[in-house]
Amino acid sequence: MLLVKHSTLRDSLSLGINRRLFYGWVMLGVGGLAFFASGPGQSHIFSVYVSPLSDDLGISRTSISSAYALATLVAAFGLPYVGRLIDRIGVRRVALGVAVLFGLAAIGFSRVAGLLGLALGFAALRFLGQGSLALSSSYLVSQWFSRRRGFALSLMPLGFSLSMAVHPPLAQWLIDQVGWRASWLWLGLVTWALLVPMLAVLVQNRPEDIGLAPDGEAPSGRHEQGHRDAAHTGLTLHAALRTRSFWIIALGLSSLSMLVTGMFFHQVSVFSLQGLDAQTAARAFSVSAVVMVITMPVFGYLLDRLPTRPMFASALLIMSAALVALAWVEDIASMILFSVVFGLANAGLQSHYSFMWPRYFGRRYLGSIQGAAQTIGVVGASVGPLPLGLAFDLFGRYTGTLYLLAALPVACAFMLLFLKAPSLEPGRR
Repeated sequence: MLLVKHSTLRDSLSLGINRRLFYGWVMLGVGGLAFFASGPGQSHIFSVYVSPLSDDLGISRTSISSAYALATLVAAFGLPYVGRLIDRIGVRRVALGVAVLFGLAAIGFSRVAGLLGLALGFAALRFLGQGSLALSSSYLVSQWFSRRRGFALSLMPLGFSLSMAVHPPLAQWLIDQVGWRASWLWLGLVTWALLVPMLAVLVQNRPEDIGLAPDGEAPSGRHEQGHRDAAHTGLTLHAALRTRSFWIIALGLSSLSMLVTGMFFHQVSVFSLQGLDAQTAARAFSVSAVVMVITMPVFGYLLDRLPTRPMFASALLIMSAALVALAWVEDIASMILFSVVFGLANAGLQSHYSFMWPRYFGRRYLGSIQGAAQTIGVVGASVGPLPLGLAFDLFGRYTGTLYLLAALPVACAFMLLFLKAPSLEPGRR
């Protein structure tokens, strides 16, 4: 009875807001805030903790890095199950449960002792924050937008950019004030305060659940979409996996993830080898971040208005250009040029990452499909640093390998000639 009453109150609140502002924009805000709140599970915050963990636990930095990489990879394989659960019981319940567990994981991280406990802590934080919260947010926004989905999904990762700016200095301040262990207690409490009330009160799984439609109006079927965005329409995961389109998209996106991760990991080393000092090289990240934030909404706007295949091909080719530009860096001017192109490449990846799956496979089983796709993407990212690392160890330089890697996005762009939207029969298995 209480659950029914709570649901009725939530529906009334949602419809009341919708009379003044399409409720999908509220869901976009929820998704962006969830991306921000995932900060304690993201890589940028752990960089602050490497030294305190190593000093206090007596564990080498190599061991910490290895535990973190392995935990990230293992955690990714749980995401398909989260996606299926979203399809079964709805994103609100799943996201709420994830938020509660994420706060507990952060608090529990304050008690880690030894390498095994550290690896388990990493795995929990990565699975719940970097994985499950991001998956839930992308799913939620994809359900509420159709014609403006590209633009909406391009705005959501701005919460991640804000987390990059806020969480590392916040964590460092907490460490200075109360120590690294107590800092995780506070991070867990802040996570609960940000997420639990918001998810419990505001989230509606789909617009159709309260008598609305994506974008605040009936689907118009314009450009490539047709009936593909009806809530009851979409392929199951098993059906999607049997299509050529799924693997073409997955290969393209995982290649972008792999290359972005590898370039981030080795960027300072490449610059230093090519004559730039480390401090100057580090500033390139800021240039790329600014370009990414500015251009992501542009990519999203264009995705809503232009054919999908040429847009995806352009993102792949920009990544190839970034790899070549990195090989050419030799002074400040060429570094800035690379940073701009790399920022564009990151914007292209982020804009397409969640957009492609509902666009080609519908909304009905989107959680399962995005969960499987995100696992493939994380696997790709986990091997990203290896080719350039091997190149340096074997040859003492990166240039030739950068040129070889630049051919991979070109090959993926060529494969888009064979990408076709599959027929979506409701419930097809």
